[in-house]
Amino acid sequence: MQDISVEMIILLLGLGFLASFIDSVVGGGGLISIPALLLTGLPLPVVLGTNKLASSMSTLTSTISFIRSGKINFKLVKYLIPFSLAGAVLGTYTVRLVPSSFLKPLVIVLLVGVTLYTLLKKDWGKMSTYAGITKKTGVFSVLVAFIIGFYDGFFGPGTGSFLIFAFLFLGFDFVTAAGNAKPLNFASNIASLITFIFLDSVSYTHGLVMGIAMIAGAVVGSRLAIRKGTGYVRILFIGVTIILIGKQVWDVIP
Repeated sequence: MQDISVEMIILLLGLGFLASFIDSVVGGGGLISIPALLLTGLPLPVVLGTNKLASSMSTLTSTISFIRSGKINFKLVKYLIPFSLAGAVLGTYTVRLVPSSFLKPLVIVLLVGVTLYTLLKKDWGKMSTYAGITKKTGVFSVLVAFIIGFYDGFFGPGTGSFLIFAFLFLGFDFVTAAGNAKPLNFASNIASLITFIFLDSVSYTHGLVMGIAMIAGAVVGSRLAIRKGTGYVRILFIGVTIILIGKQVWDVIP
C-alpha cells in the first residue's frame, strides 16, 4: 500500500466530492478529479487508471440513485451496455499505443456543437417525446454506445455530456437522459478500470480514498438532479460543457 499524507487525503476527499457531485448529473468530473490525482505525483497512466477506480464507484452510486427514482429506461439501456463495455476496453488498450492528443481539436468542435444546439433549442429536453426504438434509432444507439465507450476508454473528457446529448436526441427529457447515461458510463468505466488493472496502472490507496468521497458526491448530486428536475440539469449541462470547451482549448494552445 502506498503512503499518503493527511493533507493529500483531505485534498482527494474534497475534490473527489466536488467532481462526483457534478459528474453524477452531467459528467465532466474528470476536469477536477484528474488534476487532483496529478497533484499526488503519480505517473499519468496510473492517474488515469486510479481515476477510473474512483469514478466507477461514483457512477455505480449515481446509477443506483437514478434506478430507484425510475429515471432510467432499461428496456433500451440494457441492450447498449455490452457495446459500451466493448468500446471502452478497445479504447483503453488503444491509448497505450496511440497518443490521445490528436483528439482534442475534434472534441472542442463536438462540444461547441453540443452546447450551441442545446442553447438554441431552448425547450429541448423539457418533456420526453421518446416513443420507442425504430430500426434506424436502434442502429444509431448501438453505434453511439460503442463509439462513446471507446472515447471514454481512450480519452474521456465530455463522455457524460455526449451520452446525455445522444439520449436527448432520441427524445428523452434531461433528467431521464442523465439517468440513461449513467449505466453506460459505469459500464465503460468498469471495463476501462479492469483493463488498467491488467496493465498494472492503478493506485488502490489513492483511488479508494477519492472513491469514498465520490460516493457521497454522487448521492447528493443525483438526488438533487432528480428533485430539481430538467431545468436544473439543463443549466448544469450547458455550464459544464462550456467549461470543458475552455479546458480543451487551453490544452491545445502552445
